[in-house]
Amino acid sequence: MKRLIKQMRDELSPLYPQGEREALIRIIAMDLLKISSTAFYLKDEITLDPTRQEKLNNAIERLKKAEPIQYILGQTEFCDLTFNVNPSVLIPRPETSELIKWIVEENSNKETKILDIGTGSGCIAISLAKMLPNAQITAWDISPRAIETAKSNNTLNGTSVTFVEQNIFTANEEAKYDTIVSNPPYIKEVEKRNMQRNVLDWEPGVALFVPDSAPLLFYREIARKGQQMLKKGGKLYFEINREHGKETITMLAEYGYTNIELRKDFAGNDRMIRATL
Repeated sequence: MKRLIKQMRDELSPLYPQGEREALIRIIAMDLLKISSTAFYLKDEITLDPTRQEKLNNAIERLKKAEPIQYILGQTEFCDLTFNVNPSVLIPRPETSELIKWIVEENSNKETKILDIGTGSGCIAISLAKMLPNAQITAWDISPRAIETAKSNNTLNGTSVTFVEQNIFTANEEAKYDTIVSNPPYIKEVEKRNMQRNVLDWEPGVALFVPDSAPLLFYREIARKGQQMLKKGGKLYFEINREHGKETITMLAEYGYTNIELRKDFAGNDRMIRATL
């Protein structure tokens, strides 16, 4: 084990700070190579078979190109569930779980109809399906590959979400929903300069970025379509760009939404909004 750890440290040290590097080494050893925690921490001497050695070499080369470890593993954990991930979908973020918790708190034990717009991996829709067994959930995404990934996660987690390839800007939905939730693209182009390579080079830009001139592009369209798609008293839930909380509140009020509440995430940033039609 000492030899393997040394190999990984030598290869990754120029590219990753110590804390991140050591975390990556543990993940590669235990999650990718399936080395037991006992063998890893006791530094037992291990010789990899050719298959595992190839996996190790491949992982190191991909990490050198700043590929996220979640894509290398092909999976990640979110809300105590496992999700398949690849460069066609965003890697679920911890703050999104707070949005899910809020929805669950306000909709538990209800027979409710939910639409998730821009579902990506399906992490929001599938997590809600697990936590709200009486909910009927539909999820949209513009990307065929994202829908394919989301469907694989639906099967993986034993849920029955309906996934549909759909663009909110061309949608003409006649169904009525109790809840619409969305974590749409909200990062402005100007913010790219402060982002890391593992996001910029690997995660899908179509799911991340909006023009600097229209930071609320998706929120406005969802709020507008929500006027027809939500039942009376139905709710919108958004994850938002922390810089545009007040603007989003103002926009929702202009479209006739009430009981608008802005919440912060665990880091103290404005991150979630709920509004009632």
